[in-house]
Amino acid sequence: MAKQPIKLNSKTILNSDGQLSQISPQRTVGLTNTIAKHPLWELAFRPWFIAASLLSCISMLAWWLALTGNDIMLSNSSLSPVVWHIHEMLFGFGATIAVGFLLTAAQTWTGKQSIHGWRLIALTLIWLAARGLIWFATDGLQWLTVGMQSLWWLISITYLATMVVTAKSQRNYQFIPLLSMMMLLNIGVLLSDFANNTALALHLSRSAILVFGLLVGIVAGRVIPFFTGRGAQHAKVTATPMLDKLLLISTVIGASVFLLGYFVPLPFTPASLLILSGTLHLMRQYFWAPLATAKVPLLWSLHASYFALAIGLIGLGLSYHVDSIRFADALHMITVGTIGAMILAMISRVSLGHTGRALSVHRNMIAAFALLLIGAVARVALPSVGQPILGWQLSAGCWIIAFGLFLWHYIPILTAARASK
Repeated sequence: MAKQPIKLNSKTILNSDGQLSQISPQRTVGLTNTIAKHPLWELAFRPWFIAASLLSCISMLAWWLALTGNDIMLSNSSLSPVVWHIHEMLFGFGATIAVGFLLTAAQTWTGKQSIHGWRLIALTLIWLAARGLIWFATDGLQWLTVGMQSLWWLISITYLATMVVTAKSQRNYQFIPLLSMMMLLNIGVLLSDFANNTALALHLSRSAILVFGLLVGIVAGRVIPFFTGRGAQHAKVTATPMLDKLLLISTVIGASVFLLGYFVPLPFTPASLLILSGTLHLMRQYFWAPLATAKVPLLWSLHASYFALAIGLIGLGLSYHVDSIRFADALHMITVGTIGAMILAMISRVSLGHTGRALSVHRNMIAAFALLLIGAVARVALPSVGQPILGWQLSAGCWIIAFGLFLWHYIPILTAARASK
């Protein structure tokens, strides 16, 4: 008599002895729950600080190689090289860290549960898919690239908006239009470059950097004086409500004039507004007792990166009038010296504080803070003395080492349970 064929289904497997056995539903559920409840997926800062920092190291290495004539890592991207570099460092890295921080902080601000577990895993996979498409997608997948990057933004902003609105946390409503503007600029950068309008893509990228500077100014205005007052001995921190309002107004108008100037002929440039914003930043920092933080790495690193924002904005304004100051070089004082350095300082502190650890960094991280600031100065100063390639390479090298040190020391922290448990 012929044997009947064995039909295997999703719940039946062959064991090591060749016998049929059933998969336990409880075992499958238990495994999925274990994955979703791993400490890595408790809050957005854990996976995104790791993923974005790793992306920044890989992206900077790729850019370093491209500057030396070896673009093997960029050869498959459908973005032009310079737009790819700005996009992945500003949106792939910087915006991801910023959104991860805000989604984490919003849980404290509102008392509402932030994204976690399987939903956070799914959103992280969307982010990874966007990165893969931007790096390797052919021309036929450009719309999918835009769609995946937009989907990550929309879900993230919706989560944040839901938390702050349901909690009526009006002080934090401002982050919703700011992130929405960043999203629109991000989409505009991709669509412009895909349409071979690289000039427009670059202008929108630079506008997004100014918007990011506005975001930095708001967050820094909250955390730096607060941290300084609590963590630096003999620090006399003074509130600056009037300066805060003037700074917000000047920055918003300055960024708007810069953005619109590409499309509409204006009778003036944003130079004066940029210089004014930078000067107001310096005035505000004076009241935050920056010199009192010299012995506290997690504080002086924040103050130094905030100082770089002021210098960068003043440099951008002066570039309209002084030939020896290039706009692109001054912009890197903000991208490297402020966005990069402040992110490194903030994620080092947040990773410790939100995992129940003491706010004390390893000496290697002190070196990392210094390296990133050195890289910013090199990127801005060396091109002005006829050494642009050296400046670019030195800055890239400092970045890779600095964030490599962060990954080395913080991956074990970000993937472990809270120390206080």
